[in-house]
Amino acid sequence: MVSYTFSRELRLLTPSEFNNVFQEPFRVSSPLFTILCKANQRPAPRLGLTIAKKRVKLATQRNRIKRCCRNNFRLHQHELPPVDLVLLVKGDISTTPNAELHKQLEKLWGKIKRQYQALQQNC
Repeated sequence: MVSYTFSRELRLLTPSEFNNVFQEPFRVSSPLFTILCKANQRPAPRLGLTIAKKRVKLATQRNRIKRCCRNNFRLHQHELPPVDLVLLVKGDISTTPNAELHKQLEKLWGKIKRQYQALQQNC
């Protein structure tokens, strides 16, 4: 049976894990987000979120965006390759509706799968 939890094993937790992703990642972008990706040696993908106060001023809005991103990742985690992901926000998306956030993220998950497969074929 497939589990749709978002446990500790699916999160980037320490600064060293984030820094590892910042070293030579491959990128996928949309108008709202940039996701930095780097292959890992684990059986599942892991997600880290960085939403700067400079981009989204209110904590309630930052938390709403994080909640949407985590939920969308949780639902699509089984479709993703084993990569570490750091999600960055491009601009002020505090007024963007949740449906648009989910739509953008679903497109990005597809891009990640395609780029990961292309990188694996080149190696």
